[in-house]
Amino acid sequence: MSTQGSVTGKVVVGIDGSEASTQATRWAARLAAQRELPLYIVHAYGLLGRYYGELPISSGVFEAVEDEAKTLVSAAAEAARAEAPGVEVEAVVIDEPPVTLLIKLSREARFVVLGASGLGGFAGMLAGSTAVGLAGHGECPVVIVRHREGQEQPPADGPVVVGVDGSPVSERAIAAAFEEASFRGAPLVAVHAWLDVEYESAFNRARVFFEGGPLQQDEERLLAERLAGWQEKYPDVAVERVLAKDRPKHELLERSATAQLVVVGSRGRGGVAGMLLGSTSQTLLHHAQCPVMIVRPGKNRD
Repeated sequence: MSTQGSVTGKVVVGIDGSEASTQATRWAARLAAQRELPLYIVHAYGLLGRYYGELPISSGVFEAVEDEAKTLVSAAAEAARAEAPGVEVEAVVIDEPPVTLLIKLSREARFVVLGASGLGGFAGMLAGSTAVGLAGHGECPVVIVRHREGQEQPPADGPVVVGVDGSPVSERAIAAAFEEASFRGAPLVAVHAWLDVEYESAFNRARVFFEGGPLQQDEERLLAERLAGWQEKYPDVAVERVLAKDRPKHELLERSATAQLVVVGSRGRGGVAGMLLGSTSQTLLHHAQCPVMIVRPGKNRD
């Protein structure tokens, strides 16, 4: 059985043998090729219970699980090399709980990539518990690979869309989105929602009725200021600014139908203190029609 090695600067992808994880592996391989980074494929099976009641699980059970795991990572490595020939691929099997292991790997990885739902996941295209747990705790950008309903593969064209709300983590999301758009040769759509807090109030509902007044001008200025320095750094990226009189999750979810990637901070300025994921990032994880990159405070892209 392979053991964990260094993942510094690598693209890490977690697999479980599901079709969603196969899609994530191929997506991660293309990302690694774009960035000229190694790809680290990991299957964590996390056998936490070594006993069944009073009886220990036999060694034969563990051997069978490890053999199956090795078969999974071998197939994933083959799929990755076929998708992105020339990319350096390492595939490992580790006996740790998936979320715990992936969070640990995220401390040194460049990106961690997962499928939207794995084996045992819920029907209806909802994100699995591993994806939600990692998105809430990962220390590097976490990508959950999603696709359009009725399609088998995630989209490979369209703009990169980023949610902008003026919070510190939103600044990190903007940086990540410009970088992604530049590497992909894609335009960037920067969305700043007019109702940019994640709860309803009489004040927010009233703001909808102001058209072109001081409040709207303030929001336009905020968006322009947040993008200015990045547009200078990435002059090759065509930027569309969108000021939406809506809650962020509604506008970003709609934009995901034509995007190749949506980038958001884990929680914005309207989030509830202490929450690891805001309602916008939660909604996108479960319902977006393209891959979603969650950027959290901390290391990320310093």
